[in-house]
Amino acid sequence: MYSYIKGTLEEIGEDYIVVDNHGIGYRIYVPGSVLDVISPVGGEVKVHTHLNVKEDAFNLYGFMTKDDMKVFQLLLGVGGIGPKGALAILSVMTTDDLRFAVMGGDAKAIAKAPGVGAKTAQRVILELKDKLKIEDVFEEKDMPPSQGNAQGKTVKNEAVQALVALGYSSTEALSVLSKIEITEDLDVEDVLKAALKQMAIL
Repeated sequence: MYSYIKGTLEEIGEDYIVVDNHGIGYRIYVPGSVLDVISPVGGEVKVHTHLNVKEDAFNLYGFMTKDDMKVFQLLLGVGGIGPKGALAILSVMTTDDLRFAVMGGDAKAIAKAPGVGAKTAQRVILELKDKLKIEDVFEEKDMPPSQGNAQGKTVKNEAVQALVALGYSSTEALSVLSKIEITEDLDVEDVLKAALKQMAIL
């Protein structure tokens, strides 16, 4: 119903914001990550929204990017995860962090969200592992569509396998590699050196 709402930020609450659009104030529930980066009260904002309809309520949930909203909607499709649970997960981890956790089978990272237990975290991994693609992180952060190439993805995949063989978890490997820009002149050894150097700093 609402793809996004653009207007003046009128109020910031504990878990929501109020956006004024042509004299109508929309209360939009948001994850903590949005509250950390939202404009000051009085500034203009654009919030991508999802309308959740229940018998006794119509609630709007908002995000700064379409990707965040998409992942929120995927979380809603997981058994046992409602809007509050999905917001809780996206308040303690970014969408990229969630992708790393799902791909790496890191249920503990997901279970850090308030109200999300170990069984629910495992369910998130099981039901989203085929829906959340790690390539989305690589393409968005490292290689714009015009520069993307299969070679870069192959190098990263081989680097992940090498790091796992060295004893790092899949989540750690995927996370550090997402921060490294891979160019055509880099091979797997170069990427591994950069990754290990980055891990030594963390």
